[in-house]
Amino acid sequence: MALRRLDHVTINCADLERSRAFYARVLEMRDGERPAFPFPGAWHYLGERPVVHLVGDAPSGTETGSFDHVAFEADDFAGVRSRLETLAIPFTENSVPGARLRQLFLHDPDGVKIELNFRG
Repeated sequence: MALRRLDHVTINCADLERSRAFYARVLEMRDGERPAFPFPGAWHYLGERPVVHLVGDAPSGTETGSFDHVAFEADDFAGVRSRLETLAIPFTENSVPGARLRQLFLHDPDGVKIELNFRG
């Protein structure tokens, strides 16, 4: 077996519409097509890939073990930082010692930690 890349993350959310709005408005992900599963949910896309799968009406924080966060590579550190401030989304920032990498950390409405990585 040869793993090639992370395919997606699935997030159980207490309020599907609140989470849909967060991923579309705050992270500017496209809310797109999703198979007709017999439970509520939404898929958010980066380009042509559905990378965040939301499941509605699910208890959040169950059965995730030691899962800590999901990370995305991003562009435009200053622009994203400004948008988070404008939207009043709490965040922290970090510069990785010895690397040309800046990071922003924030949480979605269900408490999932999101790391945004800006290289260069």
